[in-house]
Amino acid sequence: MHQARIDEIIQGFMDLPATDKEYVAEIIEKQLVEARRKQIAHRAKQAMANYRRGNVERGSVKELHQDLESG
Repeated sequence: MHQARIDEIIQGFMDLPATDKEYVAEIIEKQLVEARRKQIAHRAKQAMANYRRGNVERGSVKELHQDLESG
């Protein structure tokens, strides 16, 4: 999104009465939560698909830590 458009949106928000600002903020927060849920669900589906294909490694936390340090 272009900075001018963002500035326009913010200015429009600032011009609202307090109760409308609260309402808009609540709607935006709910939209963000829903977007995060969808992102988590997508990542979970990817993880399950990788697991079914055998594209995962198993081991202890210690082994995982060692693998991360060596990589």
